[in-house]
Amino acid sequence: MPVYLDHAATTPISAPALAALTSVISRSGNPSSLHGAGRRARATVEQARETIALAAGAHPSEVIFTSGGTEADNLAVKGLFWSRRAADPRRTRILVSTVEHAAVHETVEWLEAQEGAEAVWIPVDVTGVLDLDALKKELDSGGADTVALITCMWANNEVGTVEPIAEVVALAAAHGIPVHSDAVQAFGSVPINFRESGLAAMSISGHKIGGPVGVGALLLGRAVNLTPVQHGGGQERKVRSGTLDTAGIAAFAAAAEDVTSHLDVEGARIAGLRDRIIAAVRELVPEAVLRGVDPAISPGGRLPGNAHFTFPGCEGDSLLFLLDMAGIESSTGSACTAGVPRPSHVLLAMGLDEDTARGAQRFSLGHTSGPADVDAFVAALPQAHARAKQAGMAGHKSTIETASTK
Repeated sequence: MPVYLDHAATTPISAPALAALTSVISRSGNPSSLHGAGRRARATVEQARETIALAAGAHPSEVIFTSGGTEADNLAVKGLFWSRRAADPRRTRILVSTVEHAAVHETVEWLEAQEGAEAVWIPVDVTGVLDLDALKKELDSGGADTVALITCMWANNEVGTVEPIAEVVALAAAHGIPVHSDAVQAFGSVPINFRESGLAAMSISGHKIGGPVGVGALLLGRAVNLTPVQHGGGQERKVRSGTLDTAGIAAFAAAAEDVTSHLDVEGARIAGLRDRIIAAVRELVPEAVLRGVDPAISPGGRLPGNAHFTFPGCEGDSLLFLLDMAGIESSTGSACTAGVPRPSHVLLAMGLDEDTARGAQRFSLGHTSGPADVDAFVAALPQAHARAKQAGMAGHKSTIETASTK
């Protein structure tokens, strides 16, 4: 069996989630219907809503079910922008970190191109932590009345850096500005309490925590006004329309309850495996550089399951394919368009040059990971790295053979 080290992309469904999914999916019933089957489906949805609310530190009425994190991000950013601008036409600016996931990054760019928004990109430091001084300066410069919202992810999906959400919210609150956070990577990995965070909106996703793909939620404060993105039946607080996926929602709730019930113990276990990977890479490939916050310096500053490195003189895609051939499944954490390697915008925002950024590799762990996975990775890395470095960077003739080139 391959060793799966790409839990940040998606994590295998957990046993409680699978049990809930298979139990509910065999039953019919639209939760908006009034007959018995519909009422049973509605009861399942509402129980799941309460379970997820408890897991995320929210009120059940604040849980808006969506098709996943991307829809939740779009709904939050577009909805807050439109609502805030409608209340005051001067509010056209969106303050956004430079390391956001594409679901936020491209939504903001769309609003710029199509809706007259002005994006203000707040920089990060070399570890990917938001520059709070830059944010404060932007808010204190006298233009706070023109800000529609602030959006800042809770933890970065590539380098695993945990952002200072409490400080961001405090700065925004002084000016009455709502804050949205993409917490897709953070929920189920680090302690999160929506109520205590002071956020106006927060996005989470099922398949990152052991639930199924295709279901997520936007946690939306009860007093927050949001303009809908799509229209129809208005099933979710008249903010999100569409027939609810009862089985997926039940499985999402089961996964959320499972992962948050032993978050501390499981987080420590996974962090121990992560630290073994970091130590092994540093020993086996001394030139490799850990990106993001070093957990030895700031234990809470990095997601427990994330180890992200750049390997100098080594194309990330080459290393990925060679590790894959050796049975180790990892990720570059960057996009590849039409077969041409592209550097990660996250790493570029952290100050890396393009060649260095193209040498990225992310190893992410989760609930199915164990010591044997780390051992297998450690055994496979030296040869895979040596061959990837020999192949060189794109633009040089590669000596790597894969299933598609043999």
